[in-house]
Amino acid sequence: MPPSNVPRNTANRAPRRFARSTARKKPGRNTGLWKPRLAIAAGAATLLLLIWAAIARSLAPTSNTSLTRFDAIVVLGTPADSDGNPTPEQLARVTEAVHEYQRGIAPRLILTGGAAHNRFVEARVMAHAAEAQGIPEPAIFIEPEAKDTIQNACYSDRIMKTHGWHSAELVSAEFHLPRVGLIFNSLPLEWSTHAAPPLSPVSSAHEGTLTAVEVLKTARYLIWARWADRCEP
Repeated sequence: MPPSNVPRNTANRAPRRFARSTARKKPGRNTGLWKPRLAIAAGAATLLLLIWAAIARSLAPTSNTSLTRFDAIVVLGTPADSDGNPTPEQLARVTEAVHEYQRGIAPRLILTGGAAHNRFVEARVMAHAAEAQGIPEPAIFIEPEAKDTIQNACYSDRIMKTHGWHSAELVSAEFHLPRVGLIFNSLPLEWSTHAAPPLSPVSSAHEGTLTAVEVLKTARYLIWARWADRCEP
């Protein structure tokens, strides 16, 4: 006969407590699913952002004025080659701006772009190209500091304010102009965009690559750069 001071069913209780403790330590069914779910959510968010950027580009303004003559033609920068010569893209922009100047669209050019991608200042390379095509030196204004399109807009606007100019035609490649319109639309200028056609045919693959890069840059502008890098007066 067991001692009377030993609790009954002690032998049976310990295994049940151990079983309950073991059960509590079992991993939940969804513990291993958070990584794929996170990846799916990130992918969906990225896709929505790219769709937003593509829609923004399709709806981007091309002008905020009915003017057909302007105070200046602003030529948006693009890199020179590694030897400091104008690339076909850069030369196309300058050539179209020269044509617009000769048509009487504006009496001067503002060439904007710093040494953003190599040691050559984009604006100076474009200025030499414009002079070689017959633009007189007094009609050429250089903005040599800008590192991106937001700064192109901001620093060109400062030059225009200094001289009391209020309107501009904006010359750049067609794939670039939607983002140009979004950026210049925040400035107190009257402006209209004008596409510079390529000097030679561009393959559809290259054109698609340029557009895809612009969609990514537009997405960056929409979610961050338009606040972080906004133009200060």
